[in-house]
Amino acid sequence: MGGKWKALILWALHSGPRRFGELRKDVPGISEKVLILQLREMEHCGLVHREVYREVPPKVEYSMTDFGQSLNEALIPLGEWGDKHRETIEAIPAS
Repeated sequence: MGGKWKALILWALHSGPRRFGELRKDVPGISEKVLILQLREMEHCGLVHREVYREVPPKVEYSMTDFGQSLNEALIPLGEWGDKHRETIEAIPAS
C-alpha cells in the first residue's frame, strides 16, 4: 500500500464500481500510466477487482474486494485526521 495514489484510488472506489475514465476524474493529478500501474498492483494484491464486460466497445469496471473494503475502513480515521488538520497540512511548504 505504498505511494500516495493507492489510498486515493480506494477512496474513489468507496462509493461503488468505477470505470477507468471515472477514476481518472475522481483522482485528480494522476496520470493514465500511473493509474494503470496502481490498479494492476492493487488487483494483484487482492484489493481491487477488475470486471471486463464483453461488449463493443469494451467496458471495464473496477471495484473494491472485501479485502480492499476492510483496508478502506482502516484508513477512514486517517482521512478524518487529515480533514481535521487540513489547514495546518496545506500551510506546510513543499520541499
